[in-house]
Amino acid sequence: MKHKLLYILSAAMLLVSCGTEIGENERLDYVKPQPVGKNVLVVDFTGQRCVNCPKANEEIETLQEQYGADTVIAVGMHSGPLGFKGNSRLLGLATDLGDTYYNYWGIEYQPTGVVDYRGKSDYTSWASEVMQSLQQTASVSLTATAEGTGTDLHGSVTIEGINGNTSGKLQLWLVEDSIVAMQMMPDGSANANYLHSHVFRDAVNGTWGQDVTVTEGYSTTVDYTYTLNEKWVRNHMWLIAFVYDNNGVKQVIRKHI
Repeated sequence: MKHKLLYILSAAMLLVSCGTEIGENERLDYVKPQPVGKNVLVVDFTGQRCVNCPKANEEIETLQEQYGADTVIAVGMHSGPLGFKGNSRLLGLATDLGDTYYNYWGIEYQPTGVVDYRGKSDYTSWASEVMQSLQQTASVSLTATAEGTGTDLHGSVTIEGINGNTSGKLQLWLVEDSIVAMQMMPDGSANANYLHSHVFRDAVNGTWGQDVTVTEGYSTTVDYTYTLNEKWVRNHMWLIAFVYDNNGVKQVIRKHI
């Protein structure tokens, strides 16, 4: 019994001598995530019957040539009184949901844009607004997947907190490129073979998205599923993912489907 007691005391002393405390120089310090550049969302409220809307699209193309289409991310929101929903002869690109956004932002004429959800503006001011956004750093980082075959689409969006704690909405949109459809031109003519880009098709996760909260240094992942319209060309489509709050868009990315 005496030997057993001595063994227990010796084991206890050994644990104490090994120590579980971490010295000041050995403590793990919190490492703040590296800053992330800010991408810019340009929502172009446009219409096929709008004669000046091709000029706004040219401005978007100029900005994307300058900064990159993954940095200046455009959405052509066909809507309003100059939008066209189609008939038996002609393809229309306007949607009811596009009209909902048109009315929410109080658009009075087309083309008019909303840059980073900071308020409506004329396309002639987009260059300066884009530059303003690009000078900022993002409070979150986004990555996305977009998978499936045929009309099936599924994937996830991961949001990582980069600077401070972020509470807002995660919005997922679908846009389609390379759509040939009628467009009124600045000279008053109708171009039946106009090539439309970044055309808004639908919202994946509701009109205004879903609530998300992310803490700096941590991440959260949101899964989604969607059934594509059979008339849409899958390999011309993109998922647009962005986080926003009352002060604007925190970060936006696009992912080719």
